[in-house]
Amino acid sequence: MHIPVMPDEVLHYLDPQPRQLIVDATVGGGGHSRLIAEIIGEKGRLIGLDLDPEMLALARPRLVGMNATLVHRSFDELSEVLRSLRIEAVDGILADLGFCSDQLADPNRGLSFQQDGPLDMRLDQTRGEPASSLLRRLQERELADIFWRYGEERYSRRIAARIMDVRRKATLETTEQLATLVRTCVPRSRGHAIDPATRVFQALRIAVNDELGALERFLAVAPDLLTPGGRLVVISFQSLEDRLVKRALRNKEIWEELTRKPVTAQDEEIRNNPRARSAKLRAATKKEIP
Repeated sequence: MHIPVMPDEVLHYLDPQPRQLIVDATVGGGGHSRLIAEIIGEKGRLIGLDLDPEMLALARPRLVGMNATLVHRSFDELSEVLRSLRIEAVDGILADLGFCSDQLADPNRGLSFQQDGPLDMRLDQTRGEPASSLLRRLQERELADIFWRYGEERYSRRIAARIMDVRRKATLETTEQLATLVRTCVPRSRGHAIDPATRVFQALRIAVNDELGALERFLAVAPDLLTPGGRLVVISFQSLEDRLVKRALRNKEIWEELTRKPVTAQDEEIRNNPRARSAKLRAATKKEIP
């Protein structure tokens, strides 16, 4: 079962109040959503979005009896969602950019190489191009660029060249096939715990789901969707995301930062929930317009 990351810190910086209108832009398993909904109460309203319909199905039972509206859309489509609900602005927005444990544990999604499964990686499997198709379609230089740009993989060119060699004889269709290929290209440092395939899997997942593009679009529209004094809280899990969030919230014409440095999980939480180790929370308040 998914455990929400930094729940106390989220509630502190988002500061939801009774009767408020709050958006959880990435509902996941619904852990944060439930905590928020309990505080804003029946006269408040929670709007929850997720790109993955299975996550909404998982979250829905947690929100029974609460004033919550769940919508199957990506967080960068929040403007359209609020417009369809005839909502002009909200009091707070939360975006947790991590993955639900249930998503990672499902081998049919291909998000992890811990279990063998199809190379899909789409968060919404009803649309888009799976990773296996992308590996068949792109040229060597394009693949190398993806591995370097989104995974910061030093051996990106070597891996892309090897993929092209394999592609002449067969197709890469499973997570085990790709992980094994990458491990033959990337030397593993002695005493280094991270699997050599980690960065390539991250890069492909980001490319398949256009994660950084979606985050940029979301950060661009978020100020227009908040009331003056409204709060934005974003939890990122890798440096590329955190850089985008940091840069957006440093715009002093729009935001008053609540976290000059990213907030990280306490040692006790990390012991109970190891995935919290890489989480970085940044928050800001929308400035009053003179």
